[in-house]
Amino acid sequence: MTTQVTNGIKVSVNTNFEGTFFKNYKMHFAFGYTITIENQSKDSVQLNSRHWKIYDALNDLELLDGEGVIGKKPVILPGESHTYNSGCLLASPIGAMKGHYNMINFGTSEKIRVYIPTFKFSAPFALN
Repeated sequence: MTTQVTNGIKVSVNTNFEGTFFKNYKMHFAFGYTITIENQSKDSVQLNSRHWKIYDALNDLELLDGEGVIGKKPVILPGESHTYNSGCLLASPIGAMKGHYNMINFGTSEKIRVYIPTFKFSAPFALN
């Protein structure tokens, strides 16, 4: 598990290899990840958007921005958490992701950036 705390918001990530498949005559490697966002601060927060940097061992950096997470903009109360599952397709068996969430702190009305730690993907057969 990879974990990072920013402004009292703890982000924890677990990854897993889902398998390989062909798409558009190319081999792809599917990875899944589970993210838990835990509010350790004294104020309620809302996740509004996300920014990802996706690294593939065979390709250039891919940037991805979007609203919320998996179609939701969760409000996380103090002491509570939000967990979701998502996935990533890579052209190689090794890669990584990192990024940040843009949130609103309801106690201070401030926009905050909560960092998502770098987490790595590796297919079991790609490692010695």
